[in-house]
Amino acid sequence: MEELFSRVLAVNVRCSDSEDRKANIRVTIELQLTTSPVHKRDLLVRLTDDLDPYFLFNLSISEDDFQSLKVQQGLLIDFASFPQKFIDLLNLCYSEQESDNPRFLLHLSCQSPVLEGPASFSVVETNAFKHLNHLSLRLTPGSDKLVRDYLAMCLTSLKAEKQALEMKLKKTEDDLSRQLSYAQQTLSEKTKELDKLRSEWTSQSSSLSSRHSQELQSEREKAVELHSRLQQQSEQLRQELESAHKRSSQQLQSRLTELEASCRELTERKYKNESVVRDLKIKLVGAEEECQRSKQQVLSLRRENSTLDTEVHEKERLVSQLQMRVAVLEQEIKDKDQLMCRTKEVLEATQLQKESVEENADSKELQIRKLEATVKSLSEELIKANGIIKKLQLEVRGLVGKIKVKNTVTVSQEKVLQETSDKLQNVEKDLQRAQQQLIIKDEQVSKLKEQLETTVQKLNESREVLKTNENVISWLNKQLNEKQMPRKPQSPERLENPSVLSTVTGLRAQFYPQTGRPAVTPVEAADVTAADQRVVQPVNRHTSV
Repeated sequence: MEELFSRVLAVNVRCSDSEDRKANIRVTIELQLTTSPVHKRDLLVRLTDDLDPYFLFNLSISEDDFQSLKVQQGLLIDFASFPQKFIDLLNLCYSEQESDNPRFLLHLSCQSPVLEGPASFSVVETNAFKHLNHLSLRLTPGSDKLVRDYLAMCLTSLKAEKQALEMKLKKTEDDLSRQLSYAQQTLSEKTKELDKLRSEWTSQSSSLSSRHSQELQSEREKAVELHSRLQQQSEQLRQELESAHKRSSQQLQSRLTELEASCRELTERKYKNESVVRDLKIKLVGAEEECQRSKQQVLSLRRENSTLDTEVHEKERLVSQLQMRVAVLEQEIKDKDQLMCRTKEVLEATQLQKESVEENADSKELQIRKLEATVKSLSEELIKANGIIKKLQLEVRGLVGKIKVKNTVTVSQEKVLQETSDKLQNVEKDLQRAQQQLIIKDEQVSKLKEQLETTVQKLNESREVLKTNENVISWLNKQLNEKQMPRKPQSPERLENPSVLSTVTGLRAQFYPQTGRPAVTPVEAADVTAADQRVVQPVNRHTSV
């Protein structure tokens, strides 16, 4: 018998003429192997309730029974993989039984009003469309014999568990009793060691008290010397810092006066340059007005030239006489183009005239032949027109010369303006540099003030620390005097012992092992070093300051 699955699952129980209810039922799946007369495998499905020992439903599925079940419910698996697939469905039901809307459910339905007689155990998948029944098994209730067998099996398993727990309890009791005896033994040993350590500690404390009294006297003298030395050093440092601060403040004051004078000079230069720039701007406005007037004159001349062109076109009858002068007019037009190189609009107008004349020349060749007779009569009018054209050319040349002069004047004025703007930029840069230097000097002065304040604070702190050390030393002197008063004078033998030098000389005490006493143990050495550290701590704080 091999147990494959055993778990408590939530099952919806349905009985006829009663409401559905939920119950926690243990589902057990076992695989039984039979060797006689033929090797067979049977799958046992058992439903039980841990709270009700008489609740028992069984089902035994052999390979032949599975074939009929496969045909009836349309299963797609064989008997070898059926147990694992069935266990997977039960695990899905167990994983979703705590959710609000479980997808897989287990149903146990019975036709009787009470769970008696055969019942069907089914695995159902729910969705929004319908309920899908994956598997439905027909279970039979357990008979009295089966119930008794089941209860007997449960009783035997409980007895086995009880015996195992009793053995385990006995073993743990033995272990605990053994540990308790060992702990009691170690406790007695530790108490003995503690008593021994206490006695050693009392003897060591009495020996250390005498040592500390002598060391305190020497440390007191060292503290007085250190106090005087530190006071001299602090006074010397204060004087040096005061002298350095005075020198730096005088240097900074002289530098500040120089910078203020240079700043005044730079502001005066700035105002002068601004007045020069205003004058140059006024001159530039006048030059621009003159240039505008010259442009207007050029426009008027263009209009006159256009009127002349219209007159020439009106006198197309005289073209035959003008043909002889075309070469001369072309040369004059070229000269005119060279003179008017800076006036683009006039050049474009002359080019248009030239193109129109060339286009009209081709079209008027036929008319020239017809008008050869009239050339003689119109020659006088052509001479007059040439004279007018020459006058206009002379006026244009004069205007071009004036424009050139004005252009040179404007170029020179622009150069002067550029130079003044460069000078102004240099002056502004010098002002910025001076301001930055002033800011740096102010920061240096503030840093020096902060350093002076920190040094003064350190001096005050050192004085306070010295006062506290003096108070501590006086208190220790009082304590020592109070302890030394009730003591008896030492014997002559103890004074002759070279272990201790006289405290009047102010030298450090030297200790030697006395005869008849054991050597110092490691515990005593540790206590001595700890006590030395506690005594030296005030002096170390004093030296660190």
